[in-house]
Amino acid sequence: MSAAPALETRQLCKSFGALTVAEKIDFRLEPGARHALIGPNGAGKTTFINMLTGRLPPTSGEVLIGGKDVTRLAQSGRVKQGLGRTFQINTLFRNMSVLDNVALSVAERHGVAGRMWRPAAFHKSVREEATDLLETLGIAGDAGQRVTDLPYGKQRLVEIAIALGLRPKVLLLDEPAAGVPSMESERILQALDALPKEIAILIIEHDMDLVFRFAKRITVLVQGEVLCEGTPDEIAADKRVHQVYLGEQDDD
Repeated sequence: MSAAPALETRQLCKSFGALTVAEKIDFRLEPGARHALIGPNGAGKTTFINMLTGRLPPTSGEVLIGGKDVTRLAQSGRVKQGLGRTFQINTLFRNMSVLDNVALSVAERHGVAGRMWRPAAFHKSVREEATDLLETLGIAGDAGQRVTDLPYGKQRLVEIAIALGLRPKVLLLDEPAAGVPSMESERILQALDALPKEIAILIIEHDMDLVFRFAKRITVLVQGEVLCEGTPDEIAADKRVHQVYLGEQDDD
């Protein structure tokens, strides 16, 4: 018997009054997948991701994590089911150290963050796990730096480390290279390649170089509907994709 998809949507719809922004989206993210979601400006990518995470309720349809229906679960409940995410604009504690930012996430997973009277990184087991995550992403040397003093590309890596601190089975990365200079986006790609293979990763990204180098499968969303899905080679050869997206630079 095959394993359930790490993440799945069935006939997912979202309307705001007469405006439909997601129309019967069927989507599967397999365990350990390296998948990208792309689409032109206004395609509905952000709406789709917000429905996956519970930030926005669908009008109809279902969201499943590991085969379990989570459509009615709040964001916190989906995190407990193994869903992690980053945001297009990072949400870090900018005046805290890199290590403390990541340690807070680890402590939250252990259920001890609310009981701590000292910074989370003072606790040995939490500190060691947070340090291991920073090493995985190649930024352990910045552990003592304040987040605000880091280049933006490294700040994005810190945000990924925070998401990993929750030990997700599914990781949604919302434009991990947004605002990052091209030299630093290479570091992000290397970090993504180093992530545990068992984590299913979905990136939403407008940097096509990063998308085609990272993803094993790509889904193209246009006007709230899935236009096509396939391997990078299949998507690159699809004339419809070129017509609606690949020649454009905008994104939502």
